[in-house]
Amino acid sequence: MRVEWSTIARRVAALALAAAAAAASAQSYPTRPVRIVVPFGPGGVADISARAVAQKMGESMGQQVIVENKPSAGGILASETVAKAEPDGYTLLFITNGNSVSESLFKSLPYNSVKDFAPVSTVGFFDFVFVVKNDSDVKSMRDLLARMKANPGKYNIGTINPGSGQHLSAELFKSMAGVDAQIITYKSTPQVLTAVIAGQVDVGLDIVAPVMAQVKGGALRMIAVSSKERSRILPDVPTVAESGVPGYESESWNGVAAPAATPPAIIERLNKEVRAAVAAPEVRKRLHDLGIDARAGTPAQLRERLVADIAKWRAVIEKANIPRQ
Repeated sequence: MRVEWSTIARRVAALALAAAAAAASAQSYPTRPVRIVVPFGPGGVADISARAVAQKMGESMGQQVIVENKPSAGGILASETVAKAEPDGYTLLFITNGNSVSESLFKSLPYNSVKDFAPVSTVGFFDFVFVVKNDSDVKSMRDLLARMKANPGKYNIGTINPGSGQHLSAELFKSMAGVDAQIITYKSTPQVLTAVIAGQVDVGLDIVAPVMAQVKGGALRMIAVSSKERSRILPDVPTVAESGVPGYESESWNGVAAPAATPPAIIERLNKEVRAAVAAPEVRKRLHDLGIDARAGTPAQLRERLVADIAKWRAVIEKANIPRQ
């Protein structure tokens, strides 16, 4: 019995020392630059958002926060890099809604988006918007729905790549609205918008930021946003849900996550820093200009959102018979 109690005592002591070491490490964190790995190339919405938050975090933390771009299909390269990094708080992932889609879109992944990451906080949410050319005789989403139902198979929707948030949002729209419409995919947003303006597709679906210039210039007109409630960015544009498709909601998001075994104290510190950065007026304005509703949260809220979206988009992908890549 003495031997058993001695063994237990040593284990407890070892755990206590490890906890103390982790706490000490968290208190001194960070002692060197931190990098945020972004799964997209420079200049896009995710990249600009990450840089705005990283700059503010760096100012507060007293260490440079570097953005590293690792674009690839499904964000796999960036996600794998962070999943396999040391869980010390120095390598972070700019996690996005794409992670929830990739879990069902790919046959296999070198990581698990729920198990292999420790959520830190959301950064922002952004809607998709349905647009028509400015002189289109489609005046509203209700008008579009009526025409689609009266003319099965004759209307089409333009989006970017198969499996993208835009494409899946269009598939969800078709399913929930009960309409027979063709979805035509393009390689890039400019191609989608050009096709709408040229009348090659009846309606386009994309994120707000790249659409705004064409809307302000008078080439396109927004008829609905995809969020559950009216966007704080576009309060005058009705939602799809209030325009004849009750319950429709599609909202993309981004945030910050760390490798799964990152000490809780470091996650807590990072959450505090991300929340402060997102709350900063200059960051909120930068995100607003990109059509993003700046909204930080708790690690638990980010995890819940990720899990819920994995289930949601898995169902859409399966119902639409989108082949796994």
